[in-house]
Amino acid sequence: MSRADSAGVDEWRARAESSVLLDGFHALKHALRFGARVPVALAASRAAALGLAEELAPDVRDALDGLLVEVPEETLRALVPRLHPTGVAALAVRPDRAANLAAVAHLPRAAPVVVLDNPRNLGNAGAVIRLAAGFGATGVVMTGSLDPWHPTVVRGGAGLHFATAVERLAVEELPPGPLYALDPEGEDIRGTALPDDALLAFGSERSGLSPELRARADHLVSLPMRAQVSSYNLATSVGMTLFHWSTCGTPGGPAGRPAA
Repeated sequence: MSRADSAGVDEWRARAESSVLLDGFHALKHALRFGARVPVALAASRAAALGLAEELAPDVRDALDGLLVEVPEETLRALVPRLHPTGVAALAVRPDRAANLAAVAHLPRAAPVVVLDNPRNLGNAGAVIRLAAGFGATGVVMTGSLDPWHPTVVRGGAGLHFATAVERLAVEELPPGPLYALDPEGEDIRGTALPDDALLAFGSERSGLSPELRARADHLVSLPMRAQVSSYNLATSVGMTLFHWSTCGTPGGPAGRPAA
């Protein structure tokens, strides 16, 4: 490795414990688009990574050109054991917690906050964040022990943690706003207009809503589902609910906003 390449690896090792791992070109692309601070990015092939940028994300091509450091693939695999097929990995600075909390607590909100009550599956949590970012949700809040910034969650979210506020809170710390909880015993969501300042709460994949969150709910709503089908996947439920919100609001509202 050249001296510059070695310096990139040294910086990675110095920052790895305190940074957010961006695993793959697409995670890095999204993080840059939404203003993440990325102090180091490594690639097994700069030319291949810049080629992807020219094809898929020309808006971040120049930023990547000044950021990417090429290192041997075996070196990159030693730093990132589950290397993404694009051969790209980066480290980003985690957003300020106080700023995220202020964003989800601020009223009036232009879009709901998604609440995942004690989620268990890291990939599902990441998929929910990706959906929330796509619909322009104000944020995603998780209760329980799962770390919403775990590398597997960030990978599942394709780096879109930086496009919305993502934090972990206890039920009693949830931000203000009417809480609509998804529950099989709730009213059919198709007869309910979800307000922009709503908290949209979803139970865990196995046990549903916790008693604490259910008691906090202002409304219980349910998704239409064929008899004898037990449940939808968590990310599917969130996507259906956000789509319903987007269609019952102001025409040309959040779902129609241009991408940043």
